[in-house]
Amino acid sequence: MTTDTGSRPLFDALDEVRDPELDEPITKLGFVASASLSDDGDAVVHLRLPTYFCAPNFAYLMVADAYDAVSTVEAVHRVEVVLDEHFAADAINEGVAARAGFVGSFQGEAVDELDTLRENFLRKAVLAGTDQVCRPLVDAGATPAELAALTLGRVPPSPALARLRRRRAELSLPAGDDATLLIEPGSGDPVDAPAVPLHLRKARLTRTSLDANTGICRGMLRHRYGVEDT
Repeated sequence: MTTDTGSRPLFDALDEVRDPELDEPITKLGFVASASLSDDGDAVVHLRLPTYFCAPNFAYLMVADAYDAVSTVEAVHRVEVVLDEHFAADAINEGVAARAGFVGSFQGEAVDELDTLRENFLRKAVLAGTDQVCRPLVDAGATPAELAALTLGRVPPSPALARLRRRRAELSLPAGDDATLLIEPGSGDPVDAPAVPLHLRKARLTRTSLDANTGICRGMLRHRYGVEDT
């Protein structure tokens, strides 16, 4: 990624924008090709994706989220976010600039906005995050009954725990110290001790899938643009 002098606030804002499927910042994934901020407050961001045919709904979410994130920067007065070299780039770029929403950007092709899609991916992120937090506890000998009784406040602090709390909060799921560690990401209901092994297997599988897809995307982006891993 390249940045102009003084554009660091844009980079900081874009750190909060995630690939909805991979649950990783677009900056860390290498999806931000450039970011510049003029003295007049004009912000221009160029995004790139691993392939020309990346799903347009995922691409739209990242472009729209990047636009919203950069718009919050105090020094910014005008925002332009450009998705480069993608088959739906024109529709996405024009739709985001016009604040038309996904349906308005793909008139005659899209029938629903992407809130449900975003929620589904967040639930997967909660499951994957559960594995990140629970794996060290399981390796240390925690039993299913002990895990079922554990609250977030009794889990040793870690970046993985902080991330899990944030993802749960985004879904309006319990995320305070007294919240149960193991919950169903769809309902927020606690997981009973007999169901813990199956729940952890689902969490592990979800995390493995996300990690594998992230590796594939990094490899394709590296091959397409010759960028180094970040």
